[in-house]
Amino acid sequence: MRGAGCTVNDLWDRNLDPHVARTRLRPIARGAISIQQAIPFLGAQLFAGLAVLLQFPTACFFYATPSLLLVTLYPLAKRVTNYPQFVLGLTFSWGAFVGFPALGIDLLTNTPALIAAACLYGSCIAWTLIYDMIYAYQDIKDDAKAGIKSIALAQQANAKAFLAAVSAVQVSLLVGAGASLGVGPIYYFLTCGGAAATLEHTIREVNLESVKDCAAWFRRGAWITGGAISFGLFMEYMVQYLDLFGDQGKHSKAVES
Repeated sequence: MRGAGCTVNDLWDRNLDPHVARTRLRPIARGAISIQQAIPFLGAQLFAGLAVLLQFPTACFFYATPSLLLVTLYPLAKRVTNYPQFVLGLTFSWGAFVGFPALGIDLLTNTPALIAAACLYGSCIAWTLIYDMIYAYQDIKDDAKAGIKSIALAQQANAKAFLAAVSAVQVSLLVGAGASLGVGPIYYFLTCGGAAATLEHTIREVNLESVKDCAAWFRRGAWITGGAISFGLFMEYMVQYLDLFGDQGKHSKAVES
């Protein structure tokens, strides 16, 4: 589905991409692949995604299907809003909802799980705003010339303050997700604390005036922040699974039931 989103994006942007240095050599933009070739390829990607989705419980199909609308609409956002990255976040973060029915948890009847899913979804949206704003700074000069709307252009005057504020929102929502499920200190220290520390490091070190540096920190930031969050979640899972803190896992197990 990530690939399908890229294909949809390249189809919509085939007349914009040639005006941006970073995207001018994309296959459709440079004419290496025609629209007639790209659409069947998109169909194959979507069917491959469907094949994976059907391996999960049936409820996941109904939770996941609405995301197709967002996949289709995201590329249009840059034509009507300075914050297309927000729409990208809505799209990329949808798995925060799908993970719960995959575990047999009905979000519509389980309030703690619904709160956790909503907080996780919001946190992932905030994270998308952060890393994709850094990514967008690669194209800021070309976007201005081509008339492409961008969060980088909208927040150019106070970029790092904006990134710091959104980072605070991301970490706060991670805390909210954990609190709704009654997780233990491992989660708060490793996942929330790790996210806060790596985001601060990224924002402090990235040079938004350098295309090369923005590209490097886009990749590096995804790995270090994503790694901290994932490692914290894994360690919290192991603590719960092994019941290392005695009664710690009771609330989470109650949520699952």
